[in-house]
Amino acid sequence: MFITTQPDRGEPRETRSEDRRDSQAGFSLVELLVVLAIIGMIATMVTPQVLGYLGRAKGETARIQVKNIAQAVELYYLDLGAYPTSQQGLQALVQPTGPGWRGPYVRDARGLTDPWGHAYLYRSPGAAGTPFEVYSLGADGKAGGGGDQADVASN
Repeated sequence: MFITTQPDRGEPRETRSEDRRDSQAGFSLVELLVVLAIIGMIATMVTPQVLGYLGRAKGETARIQVKNIAQAVELYYLDLGAYPTSQQGLQALVQPTGPGWRGPYVRDARGLTDPWGHAYLYRSPGAAGTPFEVYSLGADGKAGGGGDQADVASN
């Protein structure tokens, strides 16, 4: 315990070492490291879940986009009386191909790219005797696969 005088009155006053520490309050290095360790553990548990959701979301997005592109191909058929050939591909939906063409049938050519950055594929006639097929090879860009690497097709 210390005895000091107050500068304005000259009266003695007792001060304790705790009073001095109050002005220097803060977190110790150990406390900060504990908090960072807890945040790190939470991040390692949450990150795989978030990445799983992201993979499933891209797959769902691809399915929806394939359906929308297939509908655009049907509109193309209604206007021109024929489906685009495999040689014309999906570019026929954004570039004029004949006198009855009333497109573009998709808003932007960027809409013809799947969530993984690969171009959607098109073939006419499609698999199993369908007039056409719009498909994506998934995240890996190869036929087959499971999860977000699975193929997504309109038929």
